[in-house]
Amino acid sequence: MKIKDFTLTAIFLSIILLLAFSPFGFIHLGVIKATLIHIPIIIASIILGPKIGAFLGLMFGFTSIATNTISPTLLSFAFSPVIPVLGTSQGSFWALFVALVPRVIIGFIPYYLFKVVQKVIKKNESNQKPALFLTGLLTTFIHTFLVMGSISLIFNEAYAQAINAGSINAIYKAIIAVFFTNGLAEAVLAGIVTMAVAPPLLKVSKK
Repeated sequence: MKIKDFTLTAIFLSIILLLAFSPFGFIHLGVIKATLIHIPIIIASIILGPKIGAFLGLMFGFTSIATNTISPTLLSFAFSPVIPVLGTSQGSFWALFVALVPRVIIGFIPYYLFKVVQKVIKKNESNQKPALFLTGLLTTFIHTFLVMGSISLIFNEAYAQAINAGSINAIYKAIIAVFFTNGLAEAVLAGIVTMAVAPPLLKVSKK
């Protein structure tokens, strides 16, 4: 790895850890936690490539396990195997899947998604920022879909109990509500920050 790439990776990792263990990384919203930590991972994947992005996504997953263990909410059983699943007296190792796999995926895909979006809207300087915005937006939607989808499939009954849902339709409605409330806000913010921060870093990485 080039010294420049190593340095940028260390900086992104520091940002992830700073966000994770401060009030700004995981924002309590009652049953769930909104997050901003995926944003530096998206930018790092675009700048440094899918392997480093996936590594940083894995680190994000580990911070999610740690924070949900230290400061649990009603849904923390889905992110930490130490927290008992609602209705039981023990945790589930499936929580490791929910906490880690979607985060590794969102570290991997922005690099390729950015290239695809650039091709679709034609690659030039004027279209770079729209491509970056769409990459941040779409990656965040994918992240929300993967996390909430995994929770609803793996922890169906416990999730229904956490949100007081009496039917499958109620669960789906709750997931859709999350998707279009904090999920939409996270996606728009990710798009704006990616569009603002990534261009100068792309220039530096190409030198």
